[in-house]
Amino acid sequence: MSEPVVYDRNPAELELEPGEYWWCSCGRSMTQPFCDGSHEGTGLEPVSFVINEKTTVWLCNCKHTKDKPFCDGTHEQLPDDIF
Repeated sequence: MSEPVVYDRNPAELELEPGEYWWCSCGRSMTQPFCDGSHEGTGLEPVSFVINEKTTVWLCNCKHTKDKPFCDGTHEQLPDDIF
């Protein structure tokens, strides 16, 4: 399995409507923070999540969160040379 590519140090703050979403876990998607299929062959898979009511979320862009797909502050502990 490949390591995820860090897309950005900061999370994506988004206001999402109710529905199902697919978060990019590999960091290779051109439609960050959502999956576009770029993970093919990496051994990494997108993460499905459901929003039940319109809400603001912070989705992880460093791809190292323990609370996928949501930012848990892990980016603060990553070494600077990873960005």
